[in-house]
Amino acid sequence: MLVWVLYDISENKIRNRAVKACKDKGLYRVQKSVFLGTLNKNQRDELTIIMEDMINENTDSVYIFPSEKKYLDDTALIGQGFDKELIADVVNSKFI
Repeated sequence: MLVWVLYDISENKIRNRAVKACKDKGLYRVQKSVFLGTLNKNQRDELTIIMEDMINENTDSVYIFPSEKKYLDDTALIGQGFDKELIADVVNSKFI
């Protein structure tokens, strides 16, 4: 399953741990607080538990959104951001 992970974490140490958790799951960073990649249900559940255990739920937030490649193709990008073609190539070659 293609997933987007977005977070707003106030403490640097915890934010760095969140980055490591996403990278350890094989996700690709597309912006400073946004990751994209494919996770199976177990991996997604594991990442959810890791994030729940590390963040301060009173000040921080983490979103793990499931998606499909067809929606990535329809994504509108305004201004500077990730290279949608590069990410689409990664999704096509690595995940699908």
